[in-house]
Amino acid sequence: MKRIILFGIYALHVVCIQAQQVDEKKSNETTFQQNLFTGGSVSLAFYNNTFMMGGSPVLGYSLTNWLDAGVVVNYTYTSYRDYNGRLNDKLRQTMIGGGAFARLYPVRFLFAQAQLEQNSIRQKYIPVGGVVEKISVTASSTLIGGGYTSGRQGRRGNPFFYLAVLFDVSGDINSPYTDSYGRAIPNVRGGLQIPLFQGR
Repeated sequence: MKRIILFGIYALHVVCIQAQQVDEKKSNETTFQQNLFTGGSVSLAFYNNTFMMGGSPVLGYSLTNWLDAGVVVNYTYTSYRDYNGRLNDKLRQTMIGGGAFARLYPVRFLFAQAQLEQNSIRQKYIPVGGVVEKISVTASSTLIGGGYTSGRQGRRGNPFFYLAVLFDVSGDINSPYTDSYGRAIPNVRGGLQIPLFQGR
């Protein structure tokens, strides 16, 4: 009888330890949804007879504690007045597109980024007393750069802000990220990254 009681206590002890290990394993595991994040950036500018607004929402996945990947959608509207130095001539430009990106975090507050984009650009030139001209082009871009974050906490961290500087290295003459001579110009992007389903 004594042996049966000791065996029962031992078996109960083993079951409790195994249950505790399963609970710890479950608490350390993350589900697919807990690695998803969203966010993006909003643009708004007024300068030299120019008005610009846009947005770039993202949906991404934290692959590891140091690597994120995702997709982005771009929309930018720009209006120029007194275009090409001609009084009251106007140019309206709309850019719609999207792509995919990867961010590598060597430390939690710095990252390197690569982003592939395909954008459709439509322009409408409205000269005073002249004929309206419309142009549509597409452009492929390969954006490379890096940035600073307010502190990424791994795969299930808190929301954070980021600021990045990217350059288009594709050489596409229609790229919205180059000047009239085809030279890459800095593309500064700031935004917010928000983990989804955290703690669920």
